[in-house]
Amino acid sequence: MSEYFIGFDVGSSSVKTSILDVSTGQCIGRATFPETEQPISSPQTGWAEQDPEMWWRHAEAGYTAIVAEHSLDTKKIQGIGIAYQMHGLVALDENGHVLRPSIIWCDSRAVPIGESAYNALGATACLPRLLNSPGNFTAAKLGWVKEHEPEVYERIHRIMLPGDYIAYRLTGDMTTTPGGLSEGILWDFESRSVANQVLDSMDLDAGLIPDLVPNMGKQGTVQSSIAQEWGLREGVVVSYRAGDQPNNAMSLNVLHPGEVAATAGTSGVIYAVTDSNVVDEASRINTFLHVNDADKARRNGILICLNGAGILYSWLRRLFSREQTFSYQEMNALASSAPVGSDGLHFFPFGNGAERLLKNAPFHANVAGIDFNRHDATHLVRAGMEGIAYGMHLGFAILNDMDVACQTIRAGHANLFLSATFRSIFANVTKTVVELYDTDGADGAARGAAVGAGFFSDPAEAFASLALIEQVEPQAHLMSQYQSRVDEWNDRLDQLLSAENR
Repeated sequence: MSEYFIGFDVGSSSVKTSILDVSTGQCIGRATFPETEQPISSPQTGWAEQDPEMWWRHAEAGYTAIVAEHSLDTKKIQGIGIAYQMHGLVALDENGHVLRPSIIWCDSRAVPIGESAYNALGATACLPRLLNSPGNFTAAKLGWVKEHEPEVYERIHRIMLPGDYIAYRLTGDMTTTPGGLSEGILWDFESRSVANQVLDSMDLDAGLIPDLVPNMGKQGTVQSSIAQEWGLREGVVVSYRAGDQPNNAMSLNVLHPGEVAATAGTSGVIYAVTDSNVVDEASRINTFLHVNDADKARRNGILICLNGAGILYSWLRRLFSREQTFSYQEMNALASSAPVGSDGLHFFPFGNGAERLLKNAPFHANVAGIDFNRHDATHLVRAGMEGIAYGMHLGFAILNDMDVACQTIRAGHANLFLSATFRSIFANVTKTVVELYDTDGADGAARGAAVGAGFFSDPAEAFASLALIEQVEPQAHLMSQYQSRVDEWNDRLDQLLSAENR
C-alpha cells in the first residue's frame, strides 16, 4: 500500500514541492511556484529581502497543485520535510507575526557587523569552535537589526531561518535545528551547543533562539487547522529540515567523507562531506553540520559558494527577452553554438552580494574582452556559463589546498546542470567526472522526511532507487583548451580585484 512524504524546497527563486511514494522509492509528482521567479526587494545597494508569507503561499500552492494533478489520497501522507535557502533572518513577535521582511542569504549589509564580532572574539577563540567567521550570516544580520532597527529588535520574540518559518506555519511550534544554527554561525562545534560567545559579542539576547529539534527526526506535528485544510490525517509529522546546500547533498546521497555534491541554481556551490572540523582562516569556505551528523559519527559539510550562478543566467535571459521571449532551452542552444573559450570573451559573475570566495572583497560583475566585430549573443551566453564554471573552480583549488580530494561530483538534473553544454564545461574545467541524478532539493527533503520518520531504516535504503541519468567524463583535448582559458580568466580577475580595491 502506498504511503507518501512531502518535500518542500524553499528557495529565493521559487518554492519546489515533491511527493515521494515510499512503497516504490519514486517521486510521483513535482511542482514549482511561482512560474516566474519570486521577487527580491533591494531597498538599498547590497540589500536583499523577501516576504516570508510569500514562501508559505507558494508552498501551499505547490501542495494543492500536486494533490489535484495526481488525485492523491492525502490521508496516506505520513510526513513532511523542508529544505530552505540558508542564512536568512526571519524575526517573529510573540504572536508569531513577521516583524520585517526577511534579510536573505545574498544580502551584504551585515558584513561590517560580522567582521567586528570576529575581531572582538579573535581568530584563535573563534575559528576552532565556530569553524567560521560570523561574516555575513544570520547572527550578524540580527546584530544589524539591533543596531539599525532597535524598535524592531525590541519586539522580537524568536528568530528563525526560512525553513524554520515554514515549519512554524505547519506545526505552530517555534523551533530550529543544530544544522540551522551552524548555518547562522550560532553553533559551537566544541561544546555542541548554542554559540553564546557570538551572541555576547553582539550583545544579543540568547532567549531569541528557538527550541532545538533534530535535523532528522520528529520536529513537530502538523497543527489541526492545517491538517483539516490540507486533508491530512491527525498526527502527520515534520521530520526533516536542512539548508538548501546540505539538503542538495542529501538528495544526491552525499552523506559520508569523500563524497562531493555540486549545484548551480541561483548560486553555484561545491559541497564536500568530512568527519573533521575543517576551517579556513581566510573564511573563503564555510563548515556546517551535515544533515546526518551524530555524536557517534560526526559529519560536517564544507561549502564553497559562488553567489552569481543561475541568477547571472536569468539576468542574461531577461536582457535578451526585451524584443522576444527566450526560453532557457533557447539560451542553452545559443551557448552550444559558440566555441570553447567564447572567442576570448570573459564573464566574471560576481554581482549578487558579498563573495566569500573573494574574502568579502567589494566587487561586482564584469565582462572583459568584448570585440564588437566578432562577438554576439552566442558568445555572451557561453561566456556566462564558462564564467560560472571558472568561478566554481576557484573552490576546487581551495579544497585541494586543504587535502580534500574531488574526483567525482554528483549533481541533480536541475538548473544549469540541465544544459549538456554546461555539464561539459564544468567537467572539463574542474577535471572531474560529473554524475547526474534524477532528483532535486524537494525530492531530497521528501526522502529526508521518510528517514526522519523511521520509514526507511537508514539513508542507504532511502536512496536505493535513486536513478543515475548520465555520467560526463572530462576529455583530454577539452581539459587542455580550458586550462589556458581558466589561466587567462584568473589573471584578469586578479587585475580587476586590484583595480577595484585601490
